[in-house]
Amino acid sequence: VQLQASGGGLVQTGGSMRLSCVASAHTFSRGTMAWFRQGPGKEREFVAATGRGTYYADSVKGRFTISGDSAKNMVYLQMNSLKPEDTAVYYCAADDRTFGIRQYFFQAERYYYWGQGTLVTVSS
Repeated sequence: VQLQASGGGLVQTGGSMRLSCVASAHTFSRGTMAWFRQGPGKEREFVAATGRGTYYADSVKGRFTISGDSAKNMVYLQMNSLKPEDTAVYYCAADDRTFGIRQYFFQAERYYYWGQGTLVTVSS
């Protein structure tokens, strides 16, 4: 199984961008797909997840929207009102499980499959 993320690039503050992630040879119809990010000099952090419900980091709530197709082999991240602090490498992650504990969705170590990342740069 491979996860391929795309859609990153350079955008101005206040702009929008949509990231896509496709899973090859596998669907996560009963699992979880998520986005994490790692900014310059920062640790990897949770952004959003979709599985049993949708979950967002407080820093992106109201600006970002995660969605997936019915077969759950693709997940998208629509990012609006982008800020310079959103600059990061964005990683797609997935797992075959639907986590029964809410906080698990926020934990990178719970996800088995990872994509290579796509760079998003927000200029001020």
